Amino acid sequence: MKRLKYLLVFILPLTVYISFVSKGFLTLLPLFVFFGIIPFLELIFPASWNQDAATEKALNQHSYYYNWLLYLQVPIIWVFIFWFIGIQTKELDTLTRIGHIISMGIMCGIIGINLGHELGHRQQKFEQFLGDLLLLSSLENHFVPYHNRGHHYHVATPQDPASARKNEWLYIFWFRSHFGSYIQAWQIEAQRMQIINQSFWSYQNKMLQYSFAQLTLLLSIYWSAGFQATISFLIAAIVGIILLETVNYIEHYGLVRQRNEAGKYEVVKRKHAWNSNHLLGRAILFELSRHSEHHVKPDLHYQDLYSSEEAPSMPAGYPAMMLLSLLPPIFFKVMNPKVEQALRKG
Repeated sequence: MKRLKYLLVFILPLTVYISFVSKGFLTLLPLFVFFGIIPFLELIFPASWNQDAATEKALNQHSYYYNWLLYLQVPIIWVFIFWFIGIQTKELDTLTRIGHIISMGIMCGIIGINLGHELGHRQQKFEQFLGDLLLLSSLENHFVPYHNRGHHYHVATPQDPASARKNEWLYIFWFRSHFGSYIQAWQIEAQRMQIINQSFWSYQNKMLQYSFAQLTLLLSIYWSAGFQATISFLIAAIVGIILLETVNYIEHYGLVRQRNEAGKYEVVKRKHAWNSNHLLGRAILFELSRHSEHHVKPDLHYQDLYSSEEAPSMPAGYPAMMLLSLLPPIFFKVMNPKVEQALRKG
């Protein structure tokens, strides 16, 4: 069961399939499942900690199952994207079109960006390429240079646009995080070009590569399927991006690293990210919610991430906390005491 739990991710393509072959309210099925049923179930079922980490590590060792489960998501999401684009060329009622767009956007966020993040941390070029393909589904490729060489270095400091400040409203954070990370990604690649003694306009500049790939994709959709399909794809990508930024918001909300006497920030520790051990969110998001360990050991594969009592824990799973963050005053009332407790403990 420890291995099979990750198969829960296939609930997403199943519900999106039902959305795409349906009309009316049923097209919103993925929204109801992932932000209705799953948060409700996570409130009922207790959070699950690693009771025997040694056994779980032994089980995961030398298993290709976990990698191939990731690789399989690449053709799945692109089949759905092509299908989605084809549907958008047809005459649809407003509710059906909105339902299809939201469903595609949820898939772009959960599979495209989240698993693109996982593969973006891998060392093999093949896996990094698959990660780029997943992130392309939401036009979010700048995430890799920014996240790996910006976010992980500046996390929980004012220099990181993806670390939410205490009492910062989610809706303001969306813009600050997205555009701030995009600008930092260009800056990071410009610095890398200088280090390897290449021109900013070199083909080795990842941001130029990503921009070309994204423009090519959008023009291809426009030429083959028209304006409506292009706009629908862009909105679906924005839905995926909003899901990413909402997750970014809850992952580090209010947590800060202290400066030492020399003015340098302390080393990133488990206390600088929020954890959640609720099983459904963990499995569907491929352990993204065990975020504290990810920041301590960024190269650790998802199945090897485990919990630590050092890490501050959220009162609910990631899907429920994402919903709560949409209501800032209530979110602050729930989380601010926990932030203060975490900072005192640190």
